[in-house]
Amino acid sequence: MFKQVKSAFFWYYLYKFRKRAIFIFFLLLVALFSGFIYGDIVEYLKLTEKIEYLKYILFAKWFIIIFNFLLSIYLILTLFKNNIKDDKQDIKQNLKKDKPEEKSSFTAREKELLYKKKLTNKADSLIKKG
Repeated sequence: MFKQVKSAFFWYYLYKFRKRAIFIFFLLLVALFSGFIYGDIVEYLKLTEKIEYLKYILFAKWFIIIFNFLLSIYLILTLFKNNIKDDKQDIKQNLKKDKPEEKSSFTAREKELLYKKKLTNKADSLIKKG
């Protein structure tokens, strides 16, 4: 039973955040492939005897790897923060929709009675007399 619940939560969140999960997967894939690409570039530079460029290629490789890992970690950490903010904005929008509009709810005659004339009931008139 617990495995089914755990699986349901996993697939729910994976579906809900599928765009971000795909982006994180792509970033990690690029970081892993940068090692293979680096090996091919090093072999090419050795064959063409342009060894002076190796230091730039090494720097570029590690920059790509570190940048992709840090961006992936940031996206994972902010995954639920953005969702909470979106939920709060949705709640605020729903509350605004639920409030009746005061401007259109009264006719012109009702507005005239409410704002221009002072309506009093029996209790108010007795207090004024007393």
